[in-house]
Amino acid sequence: MLGAFVRAFRTPDLRRKLLFTIGIMVVFRIGSFLPTPGVSYPNVQQCIDEMGTGNDLLGLVNLFSGGALLQLSVFALGIMPYITASIIVQLLRVVIPKFEELHKEGQSGTAKLTQYTRYLTIALAVLQSTTVITIARSGQLFGGCTVDVIPDSSWITLVIMVITMTAGTGLIMWLGELITERGVGNGMSLLIFTSIAASFPPALWSIAGGNNGATKFLIVFAIIILVIALVVFVEQSQRRIPVQYAKRMVGRRMYGGSSTYIPIKINMAGVIPIIFASSLLAIPGIIAQFGDQTSPWVLWVSRNLAVADAPLHLALYVFLIIFFCYFYTAITFNPDEVADNMKKYGGFIPGIRAGRPTADYLGYVISRITAPGSLYLAIVALIPTLAFALLDIGQNIPFGGSSILIVVGVGLETVKQIESQLQQRHYEGFLR
Repeated sequence: MLGAFVRAFRTPDLRRKLLFTIGIMVVFRIGSFLPTPGVSYPNVQQCIDEMGTGNDLLGLVNLFSGGALLQLSVFALGIMPYITASIIVQLLRVVIPKFEELHKEGQSGTAKLTQYTRYLTIALAVLQSTTVITIARSGQLFGGCTVDVIPDSSWITLVIMVITMTAGTGLIMWLGELITERGVGNGMSLLIFTSIAASFPPALWSIAGGNNGATKFLIVFAIIILVIALVVFVEQSQRRIPVQYAKRMVGRRMYGGSSTYIPIKINMAGVIPIIFASSLLAIPGIIAQFGDQTSPWVLWVSRNLAVADAPLHLALYVFLIIFFCYFYTAITFNPDEVADNMKKYGGFIPGIRAGRPTADYLGYVISRITAPGSLYLAIVALIPTLAFALLDIGQNIPFGGSSILIVVGVGLETVKQIESQLQQRHYEGFLR
């Protein structure tokens, strides 16, 4: 593998792409530490040292922003507005027929959907920046910190802060597209990878410096390796459905007669079910923060839903992951559409009639594959939570199932792209 990296950097155009990608990542990390105008950076650091991260949802957003959210930096919102906008546009394809028509138009329709995603990203950035600033002013961002992180609360300062954070989100979106066009890999995915990976070393250092630090560090390291091995094994696994294309005459030429397959991954939903489940379970805790802290329902929510290792929380977490895994897979993979395209080009699955029988067979396979895939996601999400609860490490660490899944998935995809470019130049790649 080291030899493959050396060959990659010896290739001039590939070296330029790699250096360009690394440069964009550095710029992204610098923006994560630049404080937004109107924010007292020393007070923010004091609150972080005193209170740590807030609720689960803010901790999730802070993870995807590389710690920029709690520092109220220029890139405080991170890539989350773009992720949310992309998911919304994808879900709207099921509700709005016009969006589905644009998706089927090809490159021109995809370009329009991308433009809609950008507009929605800016709108969500305005809404989320306003929400974050409001939570910071009310003291809920750090759960009762004694100092004020926004000393000047005049409307001019607040408007400048909203504009700055929104512009930061737009800049992140542009940087991600630059990596996709001129660098290596998917830009948005690599920026998320950078945000999450940047939080790993400080967290490991904090674990090693606590009580029984060396023992806990070795156990956590072993758990991370175990989860990474599980993720790599499952993410590389796929069910290949054979497809045969009949021979047909077009003019004087013979087309078809080839054999291929439809690759169906065990985990087709990716990390989306974990993100959805974590976000929904964090909502009751956020609502409870604004209620009477002595009220019975607030105490019940704080005991059973706001604590990550509570039995009810874990049961709902597993249920929501399985539900969203089936839900998102049903949206992203349409058996009827795949069967129609195969029939249009003369393709068929051996032993299955074209048309409706093919769609039914694909739906049956998808439902059978999604069952172990959803259980795999639930296990990956629960192993770090349960292990860290038993070790009494705390939940505000970045080694959750979603973060490891994203880091490993993006790393594998990027390595595959580098390897394909090496093989185009007749070099041996990473995978042997």
